[in-house]
Amino acid sequence: MSNSEQLFAEAREIMPGGVNSPVRAFGSVGGIPPFMVGAKGAYLTDADGKEYVDLVCSWGPALLGHAHPEIQAAVHAAVDRGLSFGASTPDEAKLGALIKSRMGGVERVRMVSTGTEATMTAVRLARGFTGRELIIKFSGCYHGHLDGLLADAGSGVATLALPGSAGVTAATAAETLVLPYNDRAAIEAAFAEHGANIAAVITESAPCNMGVVTPEEGFNKFLKETTAKHGALLIVDEVLTGFRASASGYWGLTGKVEGWEADLYTFGKVIGGGLPTAALGGRAEVMDYLAPLGPVYQAGTLSGNPVAMAAGIAQLTHATDEVYAHLSKQSQALQDAITESFNAAGLDHSIQRAGTLFSVAFGTSEKGVHNYADAQAQEGFRYAPFFHSMLDSGIYLPPSVFEAWFVSAAHDDAAMEKIFAALPVAARAAAAAKA
Repeated sequence: MSNSEQLFAEAREIMPGGVNSPVRAFGSVGGIPPFMVGAKGAYLTDADGKEYVDLVCSWGPALLGHAHPEIQAAVHAAVDRGLSFGASTPDEAKLGALIKSRMGGVERVRMVSTGTEATMTAVRLARGFTGRELIIKFSGCYHGHLDGLLADAGSGVATLALPGSAGVTAATAAETLVLPYNDRAAIEAAFAEHGANIAAVITESAPCNMGVVTPEEGFNKFLKETTAKHGALLIVDEVLTGFRASASGYWGLTGKVEGWEADLYTFGKVIGGGLPTAALGGRAEVMDYLAPLGPVYQAGTLSGNPVAMAAGIAQLTHATDEVYAHLSKQSQALQDAITESFNAAGLDHSIQRAGTLFSVAFGTSEKGVHNYADAQAQEGFRYAPFFHSMLDSGIYLPPSVFEAWFVSAAHDDAAMEKIFAALPVAARAAAAAKA
């Protein structure tokens, strides 16, 4: 028995499914998940001493690579000053200012601890500000595990083949309207029928939890215009894409160019530099409805934790234009190598992109993937053999076809060559798979 097998067996005696986040259990790809004990640059090391080129990057936060020296130094210095004070610290506003400097429409920032908490607060704030109840979300978009937004949530929920979650009441679910993504007519119809009671539309800036789905040109701008017309708010979830897809998230590739700004944004992942923190931000008029200025209550003992703030400041400070240029170059090189290997194996596929993030969908070359129904209709059975072939070759991919792929600033040519070398064999394994 390998060390990872032993650790997984022990974990299953202590934790439901042996994990603290469902996708880690390898439910959709099968097999025993390797337990990681170290990370450096572009690489992970498991409990059996095997090294992997990492294309998960902690689901985004390892933007600069694992154990980046500047982030490590900032964290060590913060630890020396104390782990938590239960009081305000200078770095909270400093990290908030860095977020504000990159994102149009962010006039105020509230630090929280998780992406789920950020979206939960944004939804509550939208309802409090507008005095309305209904929220529109899109099928396949995941905004954390708050009750009202778990319907058709993609990502781990899609991996587990669940339509939602037990424990969510019918009354709570009724406060959310779930619409097909990229469907303007559905939005218009929903506002025609319910417009006076719609508090907000929440959308991933570019969906990354049914695999990546690129918004159709002008779709996010259409959402902004429609919500503004009806007195509702637009909440843009940049938890995954924020400061990842580009220096200004996916908004930097759309809203910044098209001339629109969201009312509220949610952030996570990258802004913590590998430590757990998240934030929401937006127009001052809306954000000032939060306590202590306004009637919408939110609080958190560890919000703005000083160690996490130090990591986030170091991350965003060192996430330079050169870093994003490198991410774009390596992401494109990887996509090109996938296409070459898949075509050589006769493997039908498409690649969806959101800046530097992307994902692969099988059997979709003719139509592509534009919404959750398209994502679910792909030949997903091909992913498990592809995944395990890559894993055997020392390449750690997302353990679900419904997840995005990530590269980091530490993915140098040597790391990329290891990936390229593994792709042809994995492509042939996927091509040979039977449903």
